[in-house]
Amino acid sequence: MAERLKLNSKAPDFNLPATDGKFYSLESFAEKKALIIIFTCNHCPYVQAYEERTKSIQQDYKDLIAVCAINSNDAAQYPEDSFDKMKKRASERNFNFPYLRDEDQSAAIAYGATHTPEVFLFNEERKLVYQGKIDDNWKEPEKVKSKYLRDAIDELLRGEEISVPETWSIGCTIKWKNVS
Repeated sequence: MAERLKLNSKAPDFNLPATDGKFYSLESFAEKKALIIIFTCNHCPYVQAYEERTKSIQQDYKDLIAVCAINSNDAAQYPEDSFDKMKKRASERNFNFPYLRDEDQSAAIAYGATHTPEVFLFNEERKLVYQGKIDDNWKEPEKVKSKYLRDAIDELLRGEEISVPETWSIGCTIKWKNVS
């Protein structure tokens, strides 16, 4: 497994299929001032708790940023994370962002992702400026005190240094394939 992407590192490129029938790469989001990549999945209760907040972030910043969700989990061990189930979930939950399938887990390895949900925020040059969790309360959105991702987005858009550039991601671990 690769080392976690360090702050100020360039975003590794990818070319992955999405639930909307298209393929996406970094170039797909070139017109946006910032890009959020979230490693996610279907079955994790932490991810499920953050789905509405993720949609809200995409909606609130849609003119300036793009959200891209990537599922790298091994669907053989976790059938709920299969591409067909991803398509169903994206449709049922009305995702307003692309939901990509990382079947060979190369994107998760390139980013050094370990958890779902795990957030990577990149600036216009696609350099990493924030990595970690969305906020400080996955269970009770109404009790959130620190909106880490939103704060980082706002600071980035104002041209300020990110005050909290890293937090520890909480959630389920990425389900790696058994490689022999």
